[in-house]
Amino acid sequence: MKLQIVGGGKMGEALLGGVLNTGWATADEVAVVEPADGRRDELAATYPGLAVGTEPHTGTDAIIAVKPQYVPEVAAQLAAAGVGRILSIAAGVTIATIESAAPSSAVVRCMPNTPSLVGAGASAIAAGSQAHVADLDWAEAILGSVGTVVRLDESALDAVTGLSGSGPAYVFHLAEALIDAGIAEGLEPAVADALARQTILGAATLMVETGEDPGVLRENVTSPGGTTAAGLAVFAEADLLGLVGRVVHAAVERSRELGAS
Repeated sequence: MKLQIVGGGKMGEALLGGVLNTGWATADEVAVVEPADGRRDELAATYPGLAVGTEPHTGTDAIIAVKPQYVPEVAAQLAAAGVGRILSIAAGVTIATIESAAPSSAVVRCMPNTPSLVGAGASAIAAGSQAHVADLDWAEAILGSVGTVVRLDESALDAVTGLSGSGPAYVFHLAEALIDAGIAEGLEPAVADALARQTILGAATLMVETGEDPGVLRENVTSPGGTTAAGLAVFAEADLLGLVGRVVHAAVERSRELGAS
């Protein structure tokens, strides 16, 4: 057994699919620990050969993918099972909390985001006191199967939470606003929806694939005195940059509060 994933929810399954799709592991090298009978049945049917059960496996590297309130209990169970390496993707649960329950384990904490579900995630990882470069390499290989990974100190993870952890919701909210605005200007709802989705996808793809500075890409679309300039002038008047800064700051502060509780 190469890996066990404790928690068979959406994020747990996303990482399972990632390591299988990239060939990092085969189905018979991975186990999922999941208490819900129905969910275990679904996973077993979807991934033939996968070991699915309710108890942790002894000595097998583990991902903790449960709700934050259950992390200390799960970490203690893994420690009791002799698990030496733990990757936690639970939001707001500090390394110190995990290490207090599993003091002899190498702990890596991660802040992923929901686009990991479609292989386009952005994750940051931080090493615990017992974790070494090999442990970070291990965690990065797993998370790299579902997107981009950066290595940071744990002190930076609250900022990551506010930016990329919560960031998809900000983009979805922008999409809602664009769709509503298109409808208000006379477009059919289905047309406004399709155009907004493709516009966001296209803009993000252009930004990633060209590597250009977002400001340069914005300028490339903006002709002096043109339609885009008229729209951007409204953003400037409303202080969009300041608003986004306040949005991210609020999420960062809340992440800090949750981590301290």
